[in-house]
Amino acid sequence: MNEILALKKKNNAIILAHNYQRPEIYHVADYIGDSLGLCNAAAQSKAKIIIFCGVNFMAESAAILNPGKKVYIPALDAGCALADMITTAQLREFKKKYPKAATVCYINSTAEIKAECDTICTSSNAVEVVKALPNKQIIMLPDKNLADYTASKVKNKEIIAWNGVCPIHQNLTPEMIRKAKKEYQGAKLIVHPECASNVLQMADYIGSTSKMAQFAKTDKSKKFIVVTECGMINKIKGDVPEKQFFTVCNLCYDMKKITLERVLNSLKYKQYKVIVPKEIAKKAKKAFDKMYELTKNQ
Repeated sequence: MNEILALKKKNNAIILAHNYQRPEIYHVADYIGDSLGLCNAAAQSKAKIIIFCGVNFMAESAAILNPGKKVYIPALDAGCALADMITTAQLREFKKKYPKAATVCYINSTAEIKAECDTICTSSNAVEVVKALPNKQIIMLPDKNLADYTASKVKNKEIIAWNGVCPIHQNLTPEMIRKAKKEYQGAKLIVHPECASNVLQMADYIGSTSKMAQFAKTDKSKKFIVVTECGMINKIKGDVPEKQFFTVCNLCYDMKKITLERVLNSLKYKQYKVIVPKEIAKKAKKAFDKMYELTKNQ
């Protein structure tokens, strides 16, 4: 760990880590957060090198937002099943069916998909992005669950959802929730919007990983059941140590592919550099800029 910290300082590097990372990664990270927070941290950083502890689409986003910086991902094989649920060819065909629709892609998408979209959203700001668009018809992809949740909050627009899901969240079931509520009586249920609608309906609060932590801090309840990827329980316990947290979760093994050894190798040997083709990066950056424009007053 000390070697990582020394190399980070020597190389003028910053380490960004998603909330779902292993707890030991938190100790070397300069910023820990959800996708939106990590986007902002990447864009605002003055470091010349960014080591991104997350999955591929996140590291690509950091590279798109920081064309003058070098971005490395410690585990090249850290993928995302949700991001892989739509191809560029499929998206182009889908868009042809709805020529008047604005296309909003979840940040959990590849750079190629982002380049095909009008704007981007995260689980933190999806509702705000859709509300701010002038279009009455909105294509949302690739996550159907996030699209359905957004539609429930934006009644005056037609949301057309691509049929993709995050397997980690989709496989969290109402039966699992009922069992946890029986076991941890009196605990409030906080749920990620990537979960299925029949789980979201049971929630006391729905929000991104960072918003979950904010809610737990400010809410009067002393006990919470956290429904998302298993790594979040470590982060939220650290953020709000005075309260009790239980979890209904599944592991994202791709997130756990980042280890301290791999972070060290990334710093030491400059592996693995994230390269987004210029034309794709340029188009994807426009989609990011639109997101920031739509949410600037939020």
